[in-house]
Amino acid sequence: MDSTSSEIALDYSPFLRTYKDGRVERLMGIHVVPPSLDPDTNVQSKDIPYSQEPNLSSRLFLPKNTDPNQKLPLLVYYHGGGFCIESPFSPHYHNFCNILAAEANIIIVSVDYRRAPEHCLPAAYDDSWTVLNWVASHVNGDGPEEWLNFHADLSSVFFAGDSAGANIAHCMAMKYGEQKLSAINLVGIVLIHPYFWGKEPIGNEVKESETRSKIEGFWYFAYPSSSGSDDPLLNPATDPKFGSLGCSRVLVFVAEKDFLRDRGWYYSEILKKSGWGGSVEVDEAKEEDHVFHLFSPENEKSKAMIKSMASFINQKDKS
Repeated sequence: MDSTSSEIALDYSPFLRTYKDGRVERLMGIHVVPPSLDPDTNVQSKDIPYSQEPNLSSRLFLPKNTDPNQKLPLLVYYHGGGFCIESPFSPHYHNFCNILAAEANIIIVSVDYRRAPEHCLPAAYDDSWTVLNWVASHVNGDGPEEWLNFHADLSSVFFAGDSAGANIAHCMAMKYGEQKLSAINLVGIVLIHPYFWGKEPIGNEVKESETRSKIEGFWYFAYPSSSGSDDPLLNPATDPKFGSLGCSRVLVFVAEKDFLRDRGWYYSEILKKSGWGGSVEVDEAKEEDHVFHLFSPENEKSKAMIKSMASFINQKDKS
């Protein structure tokens, strides 16, 4: 056996390791569950391809007792994992979407996208835009997926994600603001513990130089050709087009003990100053850490997050 097969090139434990022979060993987010009819929420799920080249699918979630005469808001959800691990088929993302679909009475398209380092950014951004075009193809009720044809209200669309997925949701809303998809009306985005960063430390980041270097290193690992921590994809404050964010409402969740907490608050502050005309609110969970809701869904603060998301999605905009 080639000795390089066991030699570690980069160790990003507890997330993943890479080896000198090119092998990638993921240490988290490797378990998957099949789609099903969930007995606790009565939400039904199924996996549907949205791209042939590359071959990618989304997991769709449909709540019980859908009225054929009433179309439901559609949420496009992007999973987290530093652009490198996890999938919409992992147990905690599957569970989270079941609970949210039932609570909010919405259809969810949970997106699988190519991951680094085998497929470095911008692959995940490209795939995330591809799925939106696939969703838009259902506007006349003759798209490839019957659940979207019959039940999805494409005039009431939301993007959401956690951590790196929240970064993707923001970037898709920016691209939507610039390019538009006339078949989709993007109402709002929900950013859960969003992965944003920047060269200059803010807030408590000043005290965390070691953590800062790890986060910066992870970004370069996922996007080697990036311009760095002030890349507008990672630091919206550097984006001259930030004010053209393509929705009217934003909800940001932060957690008090999360190393990304200050970036979530900062995002809301600079968005308000950008010339964007919508409304943004921040919801902070005290005594909690990064993506706590995925690992402790029965936590009262996790339940409160779900209820806040449901309320945000179902809020009727004033005409």
